[in-house]
Amino acid sequence: MSRNGRPVGPLPVPGADWAYFVDIDGTLVDFVTRPAHVEMDAELRDLIQRLYRAAGNAVALISGRSIRDVDRLFPQERLPVAGQHGTERRDSGGRVSQHPFPVEILVVARARLIEIAARHPGLWLEDKELSLALHYRGAPALAADAQRLMAEVQAEAGPAFCLLAGKGIVELKPAGRDKGMAVQEFMQEEPFRGRVPVFVGDDVTDEYGFKMVNQLGGHSVKVGPGETDARWRLRDVRAVRAWLARGLSQVDRS
Repeated sequence: MSRNGRPVGPLPVPGADWAYFVDIDGTLVDFVTRPAHVEMDAELRDLIQRLYRAAGNAVALISGRSIRDVDRLFPQERLPVAGQHGTERRDSGGRVSQHPFPVEILVVARARLIEIAARHPGLWLEDKELSLALHYRGAPALAADAQRLMAEVQAEAGPAFCLLAGKGIVELKPAGRDKGMAVQEFMQEEPFRGRVPVFVGDDVTDEYGFKMVNQLGGHSVKVGPGETDARWRLRDVRAVRAWLARGLSQVDRS
């Protein structure tokens, strides 16, 4: 069952009028200890490119990664992207916007977290330029320490920043942005406007996207176990790829 009490059954048949919003890590590719070690296979790149074209370019990647890092994984197409949980966004015309925040506070927080990571072997700091992620995926016993230390850094940074917890990670990011807001902005623009939004993700950070597409009358798809507001569920990364491939076949036939 989903958290909202609705049954989770067979997924709906993909339609030619869908707009796809897809997370990357844990959704399109399996998690690794360090995100920089992920390499996108040619089959997945081809699938996303073909779906993007078949859906009239109404496909966006919604990720905690930076736009620059997403482009490393998908170099052939400059896809619409919401990076760093919506802190930065590139629309279908290639225009990039960033949520304003006090950069000087992030500079101080960065120095503090570099010091923390150096004192705690097993913790690893990922600097995304607009946000800072402390990873403990390689040392799960340090989860409570990582969360406590990040809470201290956030308190020092003040209300302009918030914490976002994920699978093996705690992230300090500018407040006021999330994946759901990014979806809402895309849906107000071509080629997404007027389509049925579909959000696919695996983590607690994707719940914002699920809630948004539910409000918009779309389809929310949770990958893997756990309570969720998503209305549908897929087992794992392989199931996601297979379902997107079926969606592509359906669009091609339309």
